[in-house]
Amino acid sequence: MSLLVLGTVAFDTIETPFGKADRIIGGAGTYIAWASSMFYKDIKLVSVIGEDFPQPELQLLQDRGVDMEALELKKGEKSFFWAGRYHSNMNSRDTLATELNVLENYSPVLPESCKNVDYLMLGNFAPAVQMSVVKQLANRPKLVVMDTMNFWMDIAMDELKEVLTKVDVLTINDEEARQLSGEYSLVTAAKVIRKMGPKYLIIKKGEHGALLFHDDGMFYVPAMPLEVVFDPTGAGDTFAGGFIGYLAKTGDFSFNNMKRALVYGSAIASFCVEEFGPNRLKTLDEATVEGRIQEFLDLMTIEK
Repeated sequence: MSLLVLGTVAFDTIETPFGKADRIIGGAGTYIAWASSMFYKDIKLVSVIGEDFPQPELQLLQDRGVDMEALELKKGEKSFFWAGRYHSNMNSRDTLATELNVLENYSPVLPESCKNVDYLMLGNFAPAVQMSVVKQLANRPKLVVMDTMNFWMDIAMDELKEVLTKVDVLTINDEEARQLSGEYSLVTAAKVIRKMGPKYLIIKKGEHGALLFHDDGMFYVPAMPLEVVFDPTGAGDTFAGGFIGYLAKTGDFSFNNMKRALVYGSAIASFCVEEFGPNRLKTLDEATVEGRIQEFLDLMTIEK
């Protein structure tokens, strides 16, 4: 019973009102793997790195139960790099540099050990790469969760819609939901998008929480109010990792358990923003996470 994670493993340089971090470890695959490993220990990471990526960082993930057999190392090449600067509101940012490097011609080839998995997390990647992974699987997983972004809606909408027919849960932000659906109302947008394939739709609203849509209804979880947000980079990927990690642990895909998974994903994401990169995720333990879960429940509970 494995969880297969597709996502970038990269370097980031991040500037926020609280400081700057140069060439720290980042990438969707990194955040998803760290978050999901809090709940599930049979994780296989599909990605590509250059010869410059530090081995100790990979070892830390391996120690958490992340299998690296599907992580391709391209000798003599550099890892993907992104640099960005956040505005004072921490919701908007400017991209200062993007260096594709090993991603430029990346086409994943799954080893046999990764072709029969129970859970699949398609992190933010080109839709063609996401579909390539889906097509290499021997059987359809019990649950497929997918993340994407407006960039792919701009340049690869047809390929994106094809991948959507293969997934159970799509997670995007409110701006992306409106672009994908052509509707302003998020309730209407959710109906349009779910007709494209996903049974469940999660719309992330940053500091304003997240919404879950399904035929059985709608659910909202707030974001945890924090005194300081150091770095929102990777929060959405961390959320997705916590979400699918909890579902893989429980094996329950009912609407009620999806609600619980939404809370767990939000709780993990709230830790991620407390430090630069995935550093805070590396220090979490079960008791700390459960304490944050209780804080979330207290936010949403009204005593009679």
